Amino acid sequence: MTLTIDEALTQGGAGRFQQRLLGIFGLVWAADAMQVIAIGFTAASIAASFGLTVPQALQTGTLFFLGMFAGATLFGRIADRIGRRNVLLLTVGCDAVFGLASVFAPDFWSLLLLRFLTGMAVGGTLPVDYAMMAEFLPPRNRGRWLVWLEGFWAIGTIIIALTAWIAHLNGAAEPWRWIFAMAALPALIGIWLRLWVPESPMYLLRKGDEAGARAVIDRVLTANGARALPQGTRLTAPPAATEARLFGPELRNSSLGIFAAWFLVSLSYYGVFVWLPAELARGGFGFVRGYGFLVLMALAQLPGYALAAHGVESWGRKPTLQIFLLLSAAGCFLFTLAGSPWLVAAALLLMSFALLGTWGALYAYTPELYPTGLRGTGMGTASAVARVGGLLAPSLMGQVVARGFGLAIGVFAALLLLAAIGTLFIRAETRNQSIV
Repeated sequence: MTLTIDEALTQGGAGRFQQRLLGIFGLVWAADAMQVIAIGFTAASIAASFGLTVPQALQTGTLFFLGMFAGATLFGRIADRIGRRNVLLLTVGCDAVFGLASVFAPDFWSLLLLRFLTGMAVGGTLPVDYAMMAEFLPPRNRGRWLVWLEGFWAIGTIIIALTAWIAHLNGAAEPWRWIFAMAALPALIGIWLRLWVPESPMYLLRKGDEAGARAVIDRVLTANGARALPQGTRLTAPPAATEARLFGPELRNSSLGIFAAWFLVSLSYYGVFVWLPAELARGGFGFVRGYGFLVLMALAQLPGYALAAHGVESWGRKPTLQIFLLLSAAGCFLFTLAGSPWLVAAALLLMSFALLGTWGALYAYTPELYPTGLRGTGMGTASAVARVGGLLAPSLMGQVVARGFGLAIGVFAALLLLAAIGTLFIRAETRNQSIV
């Protein structure tokens, strides 16, 4: 009997093994979210600590995103060559070490260096996590579970918002140190949990280690209460499609469409969430102000993920992504028309709900567009393109924000609409399809 990896995984379904994997990856995913979202929550207190303006303090965000760009570009490709597991252990270790060291930065220049190194680790973690999680899931469950993993981003966002609020209420002298310490904690725990995670069976099979791939598959099946593969079962190697190129004839349209979406969504998301905490803390819009509303916005992300998890399996990956892009654009457009605090609140909550649902759909869709030999590279490139958007958001969009916060949100509405149009280039729908 000959089986593909997906066929073998389907025999055990998505059970206890995947639940443990989701918990381990989700913990570090929340930590990565905390490191990213901390940019907006720490800028004001970093400025106060070192005698800077807020735009100067946001250079920590610029260096962080520059590090993420380098990490995503580098580690995605490395993972396709030396294995997912080795890269994950390295990046999460660096995330914890450099993230914790940021807490004790004695001056602004040291902090900039440490945020760059932390960003590089986070940038390497994000794409490899998703490539590996996708390779342990049977086709019928893959989209929903990948969105659930992305849902841990909302948990990290909520924790950072609560930490900033508590630090503010307690009159902490340097709240940014509290926030960076909290962000480093899950990664410190995650280092040891990652040791439990085996290498991807798809990667092992592609490298010619069928025995190793079979051992991992048997471990997954046994953990899920199913029987190990019968003696004599052969696992098929990935087909020649793994030799495709990101911008070769087979993948060019998909790559252009999905990378454009990553860039435009990232520019809009970070443009909103890097500047919004400072805007609401400074005075906000009537009753829509302060850390309490930021926590409420973070909570609004959870139903966004839940609907995206339903949509990717019921409606398909591409339609779900397009729906959430249009909802995100609508939320931004509503903000520009809002004439009362109630409409402002509704617009911001819709933005938070829809933007995070968009991320969930992007992360479910992207790894399925690429074969095993390119999956880490494809996710790494998508993540790197997104980091360019994040890199531009604090500086470039700062010029637009200076002319009016409403104008900036209007620009984001146009960018998100453009992203929805860009997805028309993608021909593939990957719902219930095996990955190769």
